[in-house]
Amino acid sequence: MTAPKFTPRVFSGIKPSGGLTLGNYLGAIKRWVGMQGPDFETIYCVVDMHAITVWQDPEDLRNGTREIAAGMIASGIDPTKSILFNQSQVAAHAELGWIFNCVSRVGWMNRMTQFKDKAGANAEKVSLGLYAYPSLMAADILLYHATHVPVGEDQKQHVELTRDIASKFNHDFKEEFFPLTEPVIDGPATRVMNLRDGTKKMSKSGESDMERINMLDDADKIAKKFKKAKTDPEPLSETLDGLKDRPEARNLVDIYAALSDQTPEAVISEYAGAQWGRFKPALADLAVSKLAPISDEMKRLMDDPAEIDSQLAKGADKARAIAEPILARAYDIVGFIRA
Repeated sequence: MTAPKFTPRVFSGIKPSGGLTLGNYLGAIKRWVGMQGPDFETIYCVVDMHAITVWQDPEDLRNGTREIAAGMIASGIDPTKSILFNQSQVAAHAELGWIFNCVSRVGWMNRMTQFKDKAGANAEKVSLGLYAYPSLMAADILLYHATHVPVGEDQKQHVELTRDIASKFNHDFKEEFFPLTEPVIDGPATRVMNLRDGTKKMSKSGESDMERINMLDDADKIAKKFKKAKTDPEPLSETLDGLKDRPEARNLVDIYAALSDQTPEAVISEYAGAQWGRFKPALADLAVSKLAPISDEMKRLMDDPAEIDSQLAKGADKARAIAEPILARAYDIVGFIRA
């Protein structure tokens, strides 16, 4: 069997729940911007169907979807270069998701660590959607025959599951129809940590607003949060290895590196031996220079929700043009009769 040649295509998405943080920007959106260009077709999605795996107030969901879209555009996702849309406008995601529910095995879902983390002791009470959402995530990716997915280290398991689902579908129906998507994990801050506890990921749902940088924070808030970020009493080390057991220090160095488009090694070289009284103000100034313009542009865009909705609708039209023929062929392969 000759494997087909797939168009190099990137797909990724963000849930519209709880607002956009620096972790979303450095771990995802900034990298997505860099992938726009001649090497890939780029498709980026606000995954609002994933958001409702836990209860969402409808108005908050609408506002959150627009905020994520505004953040993407303000950060440099160009709707003329990339396809940008919200997931629920392309029904094919749910349709392929059902097929993949029937291809996936319960044992695969039981091994998904993020479900265990989110469900905790209440696994019997969470929605079926939260349990099965990795199957929908695979559909999001494979609906476009995406060959690459930029992810953080904590999302790698989902791409591995996507490959398992594609492989089983291809094997079961004896056709190399879906690609085995490759995860793209690179950059100095693919996993941005909490500003008050460097062992925890920066989260939209953290208890204190001082734990995170919100992409809608103004310049004063950005500067204040970095200057008050938790550190240890020791100065910056001479080498990156010296930060091995200093999670807060390593997190701030990684953030500086990502914002300045340097390696962490280069940052350490510049600031070796520096006290925090020198490094944190420098980081705050850098962050303000990079993030405040994005925050201002996000606010401007969100003042015109009709324009955001128009951009998402145009993107959904483009997305359907790719997705619907792939779904139609999947239906034929499975054996569904279509008029």
